[in-house]
Order: sequence, then structure tokens, then C-alpha cells
Amino acid sequence: MKEIELKIEGMSCMHCVNTVKKALSEIEGVLEVEVSLERGTAKVKLDKEVPFETLREAVQQWGYKVVE
Repeated sequence: MKEIELKIEGMSCMHCVNTVKKALSEIEGVLEVEVSLERGTAKVKLDKEVPFETLREAVQQWGYKVVE
């Protein structure tokens, strides 16, 4: 199992956290998502290879920014 941590800008409340979590959870290959409002991060556990760009696009389509 692979784990990726994304740095996310633009989250300001629990609604933002839930939106990011839902967006990432819907990607095929994502097993688990843990989003931290305080740290501005999302930890994503994968059971197969998922391109970083796919994860970034899922978050950015909701108006949040993934910082590399």
C-alpha cells in the first residue's frame, strides 16, 4: 500500500475538509483519505498506482489548490 500526502490551500472549515475527502475518496484506487484542516493536508492511502495529477485535479475542481 502506498501513501501520499498532499498540501492543500483554501480549506477554512469542516465543510471544506469533507468536500476534499469526498473528492479524493471517489478516485479508483484510493482506499482511505485523512484530511487535516489544521495542517492543510490530505493523506491518501492507495491500493494501486494513481497519478499525482489525478489526485490534484480531483481537489482543484472544487476550488482548492494542491501545492507541490
